[in-house]
Amino acid sequence: EVQLVESGGGLVQPGGSLRLSCAASGSTFSSYHMNWVRQAPGKGLEWVSDINSGGEIPMYADSAKGRFTISRDNAKNTVYLQMNSLKPEDTAVYYCNARAGWRNYWGQGTQVTVSS
Repeated sequence: EVQLVESGGGLVQPGGSLRLSCAASGSTFSSYHMNWVRQAPGKGLEWVSDINSGGEIPMYADSAKGRFTISRDNAKNTVYLQMNSLKPEDTAVYYCNARAGWRNYWGQGTQVTVSS
């Protein structure tokens, strides 16, 4: 089993930046494909970005391309989401997700609020 703990959320002005972290424990982190998924108020889950187990292949939703960067440090069992040029529409709870075969784990989420 994998335990995931997100951190780094908060209140930021439009145009600002935040770096989210997701620390994993309990199993072999480097074998998991990692995702960032968000849920805006009153809306469903939206995939934001993912990265393969080795960290070589990042993928982004159109809404994140050019502004967000996903990365991982398998030595530290952590995945990151650097978010720049934040917009009010980025306001959401951001969740970290780990997947490997049938194994699928979620963190508790971290709130990101973009507002002036």
